[in-house]
Amino acid sequence: MNFQQLRIIRETVRQNFNLTDAANALFTSQSGVSKHIKDLEDELGVELFVRKGKRLLGLTDPGKELVEVVERILLDVKNVKRLAEQFSKRDQGRLIIATTHTQARYALPSVVTQFKKAFPQVHLVLHQSSPGEIVSMLLDGIADIGIATEALESVTELASFPYYSWHHAVIVPPGHPLESVRPLTLEAIAEFPIITYHEGFTGRSGIDETFAKAGLILDIAMSALDADVIKTYVELGMGVGIVASMAFNPARDTRLHLLDSSHLFQMNTTNISVRRGHYLRGYAYRFIELCLPSLTEEAIRLGVKPEADVELDNGAAAS
Repeated sequence: MNFQQLRIIRETVRQNFNLTDAANALFTSQSGVSKHIKDLEDELGVELFVRKGKRLLGLTDPGKELVEVVERILLDVKNVKRLAEQFSKRDQGRLIIATTHTQARYALPSVVTQFKKAFPQVHLVLHQSSPGEIVSMLLDGIADIGIATEALESVTELASFPYYSWHHAVIVPPGHPLESVRPLTLEAIAEFPIITYHEGFTGRSGIDETFAKAGLILDIAMSALDADVIKTYVELGMGVGIVASMAFNPARDTRLHLLDSSHLFQMNTTNISVRRGHYLRGYAYRFIELCLPSLTEEAIRLGVKPEADVELDNGAAAS
């Protein structure tokens, strides 16, 4: 058994059992991938994949259990490298943050500024992605930290910590009829075309749910991935905008008016997440603490522990 065989097993699953795609991802040949799989199966004495001819259709029961072990082994191999770098290059390295445009644009600038002053030799990478992509990057070990409102909290392999809460806000051009509606109502908003986030981004599901509960059907004139695009088309008079409240800046958005709508929408919570078992460098903990001072290294380490380890710790403390 060797690491290449383990990488091939993992990549074959990731590539939906397509050996050609797995080979391409690992820069090797399809025949080489097939041979490594067969050699490992022969060594272990069990079949890992369900087959139909030469095609792989899925995992056998032993294969399903082995993949979980393989993931842990390969994660710990990366952790060994990170551990060595932590002590040999304490304030140097690379930190990858996977987040949405809204967080990168409106929530993180001050944090990034403070972090770069404290760690000028750390290469900070902000990957702007969808919530689903952020989850994948964390699980694959590509990203160290994920920050988003959707998707993260429901994934058991991730440890998620509440970052901050926010609500949606309604924006209109000056002179819009909604400015005279006080208090603002969902019924009044629904009379106009709406410009808001694309499905799956920045609490869009909460917007849809709010209007659906009121028995209202929205006329979505446009949807976009980020608030800057939404604000641009609201300024052009193409519809009423519904954006994250932190996306409106009265000093900059002088051609828009923010309407009091906090009473209409539910609160949303943005989470900071890391993969359980993923070794974080010291500066990664510092980045999280700059986001929220109460998220100390000790608190994060406790939350990142696999649940089984937490239970063992609690049992030891009780005894």
